[in-house]
Parts: sequence; structure tokens; C-alpha cells
Amino acid sequence: MTAVTDFLLNRSSEPRLEAPAPDRETLNKAFACAARAPDHALLRPWRYLVVEGEGLEALGELFASTCANNSDEREIEKLRRAPLRAPMVIIGIASPSPHPKVPEVEQVMSAAAGMSFLGLALQDAGYGVMWRTGAVAYHSAVHKGLGLDDHEQIVGFLYTGSVSAVKPAVLRPGVDEFVRHWP
Repeated sequence: MTAVTDFLLNRSSEPRLEAPAPDRETLNKAFACAARAPDHALLRPWRYLVVEGEGLEALGELFASTCANNSDEREIEKLRRAPLRAPMVIIGIASPSPHPKVPEVEQVMSAAAGMSFLGLALQDAGYGVMWRTGAVAYHSAVHKGLGLDDHEQIVGFLYTGSVSAVKPAVLRPGVDEFVRHWP
């Protein structure tokens, strides 16, 4: 196999991230990789928001605003602090448009593939990433606060930075556990 295969076999999500985050040149190259995601009809049904610095605190406040009035203060604080787990959070947004041959679900999958390519490119540049979603990704207050249009949805929050501590390897399933030949 190739170096690409070896890289993929060693890919992992990294939850312990610290500064520095990727610089603009690295980000631009990673976003160029994201734009290489499979995209039926070249619709480019994605966009990204880069959040860092004081924006992380604002994002935390937006997350905390999704809690009901009777929420536990620990739950609110956990949401408020969530974006502070990394020096940068990249928000992937699926922005599908009506098309006679490309259903919305394919466009959302294209946006998700772009997020994956983005994460892989950042890891190849030496950064750690953790793709997260959670209830906040689907909450209308978060969508409104981030300026999403009604037809858009969040495909993930890509927490990004330098790895601060190596985590133990995660046991992966054997291929026979999830692949079957048909018929």
C-alpha cells in the first residue's frame, strides 16, 4: 500500500488540543483539500466558519443559550466551555440547493466528506483535530446565531490545534466485522 493508506490507518481523533492553531497558509491549503470532496454536479454545497480567539467564548455563550431555563448550571457551564477545548473550531455547514439530479442528502454527504478531507489535511500538516456534533449542532438557536439560512445545516465542529497529550490507541474493528460480499 501507499503512504496515504498508512496515514489513514494511523489517523485518530485528538481531544487534547492547545495553541498554536494552524496558520492562514496551512488553513487555505486544507480548505483547498476540502474542496476536492466528491461533489456531484459541482454544486459546492458547503461553507465553513473559522472561530478562534474571543469568538470561541462567543460560541460557548451561543451553545449555553440552548439550555432550557431549568437546566443544571453544570450542564450550562459545560456547553459554555466546550469551544475552549481547542484554539480553533471550524464549523462545517452543508448548504444544499435544489437540483433535479442531486438530492439534498448527496449534497450533505459531500459537505461531510469535505469536513473529513479538511481534518485529514490538518492532521497531515501536524495538527490534531476532533470532529464533534452533539445537540448544539442541530439547535435552531445555534443555526440562527451563526447566520445559517433555513436550508443549511451543521455537519460538524472541527476542533483544531496542536496535540497537547497523546491518547491511548483506540481498538478498531476487524474488516470481517463490518464487510460482507453480496450476493
